[in-house]
Amino acid sequence: MKRSFKVKGMHCESCVLLIERTLRKKTGVSGAVVNLTTETATVSYDPVVIKDADIVKAIESRGYKVVKDWKYSREKEAQKIGLKFFAAACLAIPVVILSMFIAPDSFPFQKYIVFCLATVIQFALGWEFYRNTLVSLKSLDTGMDTLVALGTSAAYLYSIFLLSKGHDGHTYFETSSVLITVILLGRFLEALSRLNASDAIKKLMELAPKKAVVIRDGMETEIITNEIIPGDIVVIRPGGAIPVDGILTEGDSSVDESMITGEATPVEKIPGDRVISGTINIGGAFRFRAENTGDATTLAKIIRLIEETQGSKAPVQRLADRIASVFVPAVLCIAVLTLVAWLPATHNWAAGLNAAIAVLVIACPCALGLATPAAIMVGSGVGAKNGILIKNAAALEELGRAKFFVFDKTGTITEGEPEVTDILSVTGDEEGLLSAAYSLENNSSHPLAGAIVKKAKERGFQIAENSGFESTAGMGVKAFIKGEPYIIGSVKWARGAGVDTKILDREIDGFESQGKTVMAVAKNGALFGVIAASDTVRESASLAVEALKGKGAGVSMLTGDNMRAARFLAEQADIDDVVASLLPGEKLEAINSIRKKGVTVMVGDGINDAPSLAAADVGIALSTGSDIAMDAGDIVLMKNDLMLVVKAFNLSRNTLAKIKQNLFWAFLYNIIGIPLAAFGLLNPMIAGTAMALSSVSVVANSLLLRNKKL
Repeated sequence: MKRSFKVKGMHCESCVLLIERTLRKKTGVSGAVVNLTTETATVSYDPVVIKDADIVKAIESRGYKVVKDWKYSREKEAQKIGLKFFAAACLAIPVVILSMFIAPDSFPFQKYIVFCLATVIQFALGWEFYRNTLVSLKSLDTGMDTLVALGTSAAYLYSIFLLSKGHDGHTYFETSSVLITVILLGRFLEALSRLNASDAIKKLMELAPKKAVVIRDGMETEIITNEIIPGDIVVIRPGGAIPVDGILTEGDSSVDESMITGEATPVEKIPGDRVISGTINIGGAFRFRAENTGDATTLAKIIRLIEETQGSKAPVQRLADRIASVFVPAVLCIAVLTLVAWLPATHNWAAGLNAAIAVLVIACPCALGLATPAAIMVGSGVGAKNGILIKNAAALEELGRAKFFVFDKTGTITEGEPEVTDILSVTGDEEGLLSAAYSLENNSSHPLAGAIVKKAKERGFQIAENSGFESTAGMGVKAFIKGEPYIIGSVKWARGAGVDTKILDREIDGFESQGKTVMAVAKNGALFGVIAASDTVRESASLAVEALKGKGAGVSMLTGDNMRAARFLAEQADIDDVVASLLPGEKLEAINSIRKKGVTVMVGDGINDAPSLAAADVGIALSTGSDIAMDAGDIVLMKNDLMLVVKAFNLSRNTLAKIKQNLFWAFLYNIIGIPLAAFGLLNPMIAGTAMALSSVSVVANSLLLRNKKL
């Protein structure tokens, strides 16, 4: 079982590693991934061995708080930090004025007023640093709060020492006070930045209306959206938001689905059409029958997918994790060495202490911890806005490195709605041939089967009694109709089953040369006839292929169809590399063969292509397969537009570039800052300000992803 817990109180990568180590030590927990930016702990565990309450207790034992209301918690937390900063600033300003701009003992009790104000800041407003440090030290762990507590305590306690000795000169209360104030400012700005970065999820959460009107006992009744059950008839008025998924039963309208699919053009809806939760009715009133409700709605699934993506870790984050695990202990050693080195060199205790404090403060690994998750959070939000759902951070990173894109044919390169064009019977009984094919294919989900069923229904045929139905994936089916054995499938498969097709081989060749797919039907082992169907290439296919080639990627098409029909369609999509007549297992072999040359992306409709999507480095599923697509692919396209593959590729590259920029600046900040601080070239107050701004700059740089054109 996997579940995400909302955790508040984390401030740096050390917090992340502490919680992860704590959870992974628990019996029954198989994995734990903590994300600083989204403030989530995603835990994989055995619910029989360990309960949710035990996981919560383990997290809170480290000084953090698990909350249920994510939105409320984040906003309230930002407000709380903002108030603490405001209070600290109001107290720190007089401390600075009295310490640095007014001569000592200019009026009675001056230094004691400074001491009192600094003490309130240190232990009332800065108590969380001490509390978190004590919790960390119990398990021999250290983090950002340890650095802050040690740095500010050193300045504060040294000032008390000077005060107790009757020292008439300068004390360092302003250093500790300003440091805590600046760090609280940084956390406040960081909290605001995170709220802004998580804007995609907030907006999605607000799409579904709180209440809805349903028909109960023949009357319109307003209820809470969560009370809608499958089968309810829901009333939607002009301008109203659609609360759950369903099928339109009465009326017609235009619906704005841009928030789900990224498509700006309104979609016309008539009875029988599907409506999606969170979309907006911009036409006339209508009614629909609820199908998916609660957590099963499309909107709920999208939110869940985005949260899972933002809570996962990209492979590049491992570097930051490894560095952060030894970073704080290393900084503590550097600070001690700085203090020890300054004393014999200058005999100036105060200068050495200032340098050591600056080292402790400047080296906080906040920016390092935020570098990757901040970019992933914004990138996944941009994707959702454009109808691209990314299920995990690894896929978002890996896609940007893709060398080869492999497309399935039916339902991906083509529209996936083939139509029967020719029915040719050996005996001249075309109606009997179509009727038999209808009875055989009625239970199949393959698009070609759908074409036969559609044609038979148009002619008013009835399903004949059949039994012993057997299906061979990607090839064909067998069954008994009125006691006689029939088969229908690819010509190659029929020939392999011993069916002689010579009598119609010329016609079969003619159909295939026109890009048509031919299905052979046999009765009692003899050829009954053939049925040809054709599909149309998506308008976006050639544009997408051209764009991917222009970015240096190789493009291939895989299909179980015959080579002539495949090449005919591939040429229309400008695809040169075609592998045809593949069984499902052979598709996997083809994918693995291409993977040996470089990172490979498989694009399919998510139904028949699930194994291939899973086998590729990154699987991109079109939304045709609904739940199956969302399960099969690493990335799900919410509309069947292949240009979204190109946009997803661009988004991944942009996000990966931002991650690298963030990590570069985070590392550079520490590489430059620590030596400057150690050599006394950085005042602790300036170091605190720089530390705070470094975290904010990483989030701000990530937010620039929103302005990148896909």
